[in-house]
Amino acid sequence: MANATKKSGDPTACSPGDLSKTKVRETTFENTKLNTVPLNWKEVYYTNCPLVSASNVDQELGWTREEFKKIGVAYAFLRSRRENDWYPHYIHNLDNLFRFGGLFPPVHVHADIRRTRLLGVTHAPHEGGCMIVRSRDDIYLVKDLKGKKIGLSKSLNKIKNDWWRIQEHQGIGLMLRMNGMTMDDVQIVEFPYPDDWYNDPKMLDPMENPSELWLKRDHKRDLAFRPLETALEKGIVDAIYTQSKPFQHLQEATGKFKAIEDLSRYPDWTLQVANIPAAITCTDVMAEKHPELVVTFMKGMIKVGRWANEHKHAAAAILDKQTFYLDVEDTYEGIRHIDMVPNLSPQNLVSVEIGKDFMLSHGYIKNDFDVHEWAAPEFLEKAAKDLIEERWKKVTSAKLPKTTELQTTSRRIG
Repeated sequence: MANATKKSGDPTACSPGDLSKTKVRETTFENTKLNTVPLNWKEVYYTNCPLVSASNVDQELGWTREEFKKIGVAYAFLRSRRENDWYPHYIHNLDNLFRFGGLFPPVHVHADIRRTRLLGVTHAPHEGGCMIVRSRDDIYLVKDLKGKKIGLSKSLNKIKNDWWRIQEHQGIGLMLRMNGMTMDDVQIVEFPYPDDWYNDPKMLDPMENPSELWLKRDHKRDLAFRPLETALEKGIVDAIYTQSKPFQHLQEATGKFKAIEDLSRYPDWTLQVANIPAAITCTDVMAEKHPELVVTFMKGMIKVGRWANEHKHAAAAILDKQTFYLDVEDTYEGIRHIDMVPNLSPQNLVSVEIGKDFMLSHGYIKNDFDVHEWAAPEFLEKAAKDLIEERWKKVTSAKLPKTTELQTTSRRIG
């Protein structure tokens, strides 16, 4: 394992580390070598964020791999090959890659780096974020933070999107606004960090699936995944943003911290865009040259999503291996009302638009785009149709003496 000797608080995949003890270094395209395998359309790769998604459930089921095997294509985790560094997860510089993860990086990619397609999303509609403080401080309301210090992380990696900061920035601003305050009423303390581990040889040991990263590291209690927590505990700041439920419950369980505001308790669903909905994206090159690969991936996601919807406790046990809920039962409580089948519903596309607009208005992306033009529902629709037809053929062939006209025609019924 790449991180077996790492100490708690050191940076690792998807986490900047303890920002109270970080030396600052800037990473740019000019001083960084990016590495990927040569393009081969007989193989595709996937990459996931450690959040709620059908792809993270599928790492144990393997159903998407089976779908690709049917068409003679190899399907593997991005980091199963040493030649692939971690950057494709953030900048999609691998044409034959599917990404299922947090919203802000793919928005940045489509706006400023390269054209992609939005294939589907999965939303956790009640995880907008919390404001947490030290549990023994005489602070009970957001208005008690007037004039006090709130932490905000700042990546010095100019190659990728600073999604940690965007999520914190957006959540802090919303919580202040819901309490009649603005950023001008508090002191924002920035914590710059190098964020430069993505092509570090020590981080590039091959892994067969995403959760292998945590086999020798307790990600639930590793401060690398709660980067401003040490600064809060030490009194360097008085409050920090954290995500509702994931992270929040882990931090409260220490007895050191408490939430004084929680966006998830409000009825306004537009407050819940905390680097979510989780988005599935692929490159426009794949979508145009090999649409069959995109349809195959979406078939896998639909099948796994349906299974997860019907077996929420089992899905929770799988997701607990890499997500940041407190434990399996907390994971179940977090996902039991989540539709695990990816979709492109009007409401979820508005959520994507909210995230994109915040990034644009605050300088996190340079270029605007139309979310509805980014969305490519034809692949989801074709995948769903193929699954229905496959099921129909399987069921009817066992019940009928010979093939009927309905089985041999592709005409739409109804």
